[in-house]
Amino acid sequence: MTKFISITISLLILFQSFNIHINDLVELDELIEHAQFHAEAYGDSFWVFLSKHYGELKTEHSQKHQEEQEEHEELPFQHHFYSLSLSAFVINDPVPYTSYVELVSLDSGNFHYANSYVPLLGDGLFQPPRYA
Repeated sequence: MTKFISITISLLILFQSFNIHINDLVELDELIEHAQFHAEAYGDSFWVFLSKHYGELKTEHSQKHQEEQEEHEELPFQHHFYSLSLSAFVINDPVPYTSYVELVSLDSGNFHYANSYVPLLGDGLFQPPRYA
């Protein structure tokens, strides 16, 4: 079940990246019917039909055949996509960050040392340092 969901989501993302909508998949029968009309009326192959409606010959075909304009609007993949991206750069003089840190020095010898070293053999040569 997880594989099915993963594949479905992957295909959805793929279709969206190609800008294919569900409406386009529903309107594929309109595309096939109009391609058959072009094959019967003008003798166009499928590739010439695609060129006339989606490629190089689109402007020429739309100018010559204004009577088919309503049928052309019903074909899939006719939606327009506009993207606008704005970038704003603000350049300000940097405000110097100054922080004053107050340093405290400890002048007094405020420490305590407790001797926790107990020699096993009594006071020997190695002993901890002593405060004089």
